[in-house]
Amino acid sequence: MKLFVGLGNPGAKYARNRHNIGFMALDRIASDHGFSPWRAKFQGEVAEGRLGTAKVVLLKPTTFMNNSGQSVGEALRFWKLGAEDLTVFHDELDLAPGKVRVKRGGGHAGHNGLRSIHAHVSPDYARVRLGIGHPGHKDRVSGYVLSDFAKAEEGWLDDVMRGVSDGAVELAAGDDGRFLNAVALRVAPPRSGTGKKAGEGDPTPSPAPPIQPDPPSGPFAKLADRFRRG
Repeated sequence: MKLFVGLGNPGAKYARNRHNIGFMALDRIASDHGFSPWRAKFQGEVAEGRLGTAKVVLLKPTTFMNNSGQSVGEALRFWKLGAEDLTVFHDELDLAPGKVRVKRGGGHAGHNGLRSIHAHVSPDYARVRLGIGHPGHKDRVSGYVLSDFAKAEEGWLDDVMRGVSDGAVELAAGDDGRFLNAVALRVAPPRSGTGKKAGEGDPTPSPAPPIQPDPPSGPFAKLADRFRRG
């Protein structure tokens, strides 16, 4: 069993905020894959279903971002799951809009939702980093993440949500590479030699180049890397 958590703030006021892209991702997965209706539980909203052969629970904490770990910790304890069963979808300032990466373990990089999960669970969980770009100066970050996506951003945002949903089965199976390729096929579809998008006059388009997930972090990863280098 897997727990997928989307980070965001509850309420209509925040629904389209950049900070709520994690909620948006889970809503899309739930809708596309026939999950149960959302219900209140664990200081959040949960929906249950299957992705491939894996039973998956989706959780959107309603504690507000800074206390997300309370909800996540409660859910993990109830189902007797560990950090290795947890995947968190969150907004990422350090990635350009439309970019998606997977990271397992490591720091929270100042993200308050991740900081709370670190405190209540551990750092040893998977994250789906959903790029929203950076406003250019740290003093503008708070206003930026709590503002709505612009109309001009709706195209790439919809592509990312479709791609995340397309690859959700692979993500639940632990295949980060196939998950990221599914996203890439939506965000940057393969092109033919004429410069057209796949499906526009070329019956055999080239496959999208594989995207590698971020390397694992932590002391064990560093030790393994030292042995590889000799």
